[in-house]
Amino acid sequence: MTPSASTTARRPVGRRAGTPYAFLAPAMILFVAFLAAPIVYAAYLSLRKVKVSGLGLGAKSRTEIWAGLDNYARSLSDPDFLPSVGRIGLYGLIVVPTMLGLALLFALLLDANRTRESVGKFARISIFLPYAVPAVVGSLLWGFLYLPRVSPITDLFEAVGITAPELLSRDLTLWAVANIAVWGGTGFNMIVIYTALRAVPLSLYESARIDGASEVAIAWRIKIPIVTPSLIMTFVFSLIATLQVFAEPMTLRPLANTISTTWTPLMKVYRDAFTRNDLYAAAATSVIIALATFILSFGFLKLVGRRAFNQED
Repeated sequence: MTPSASTTARRPVGRRAGTPYAFLAPAMILFVAFLAAPIVYAAYLSLRKVKVSGLGLGAKSRTEIWAGLDNYARSLSDPDFLPSVGRIGLYGLIVVPTMLGLALLFALLLDANRTRESVGKFARISIFLPYAVPAVVGSLLWGFLYLPRVSPITDLFEAVGITAPELLSRDLTLWAVANIAVWGGTGFNMIVIYTALRAVPLSLYESARIDGASEVAIAWRIKIPIVTPSLIMTFVFSLIATLQVFAEPMTLRPLANTISTTWTPLMKVYRDAFTRNDLYAAAATSVIIALATFILSFGFLKLVGRRAFNQED
C-alpha cells in the first residue's frame, strides 16, 4: 500500500517546520539553564530565610522558612544600600555622557576621513583595543598608574614641579573608577556608532556639500540624527553596565582604603553572600537591582522609542 500524494507532501513540510526549533534548541537550553533558572532561584531565595532553633548546632536546628518581603525590607533599610545607590548615580552621570560623547566624536572623525582607509583601520583598532582588555586586567593596570610610589604619572608631575594628585584619595576615587570605565567602554560604543555611519551612502553627504553645508553642519544635521537609534542602544547598554559595576572597584579595593565593601550595590551583594553568608538578603538585593535595571531601561526606551525608531500606536 503506497501513501497518498497529500501525505507524502505533508511530511517534508512538517520536517522543515521543526528545523528552526532544532537550531534554536541549544541556545534555548543554555538560556534556561544559565540565565532564566538562576533568576528564578534568586527570586525564590529572596522570599526565604533561615530559622535557628536553640544554639543552631544540631542537625535540624536550622530550617528554611517563608520570609515574605522581610529580606527586601532589610535590604532597603540597610544603611549601606542607599549610599551605594547614590554613588552609582554619580558614577553614571560621569561615565555615560563622557563615554558616549567620546564614542560619537571618534565615530564622526573616522567617518569624515572615510577615504583614508589605512589611517581609519589603525585608529579603529587603537580606540577599540581597550575594550578587548578584561576589566580586571585594565583595573590592575590603572590601579598601579594611580599609586603614587610606582606611577610614572607622579614622576611627570614632579618633573615639572607640580604635586601629583592622589587619584585614589576619598575625593577622587569615583573619578578614578569612572576613568577606567570610560577607557574600556568607549571603543565598543564607537564601533556601534561608526557601523551605523558606514551604512549611509556617500552620495547623501555629497549632495549636502553641493548645497553648501560644512562638515560640522553635515555631522549635526545628517549624521547624528541618522545614528540616533544606535546612540539610544549604546545608552541602554551603558546604563545597564553602570548599574552592574563591580570589577573595577573590587579590583582597586586592595590598593586603596577609600573603597568599602559596599561601594556599589553589587559589592554589597557580594559581601552579604560570601562574607556574611546571608544568601537571602543578597538575593533580595539582586532582585532589586534587576528590577531597577529593567524599569530604567524599559522606561527610557518607552520615552524615546517612538521618536527615535518612528514607532506608531
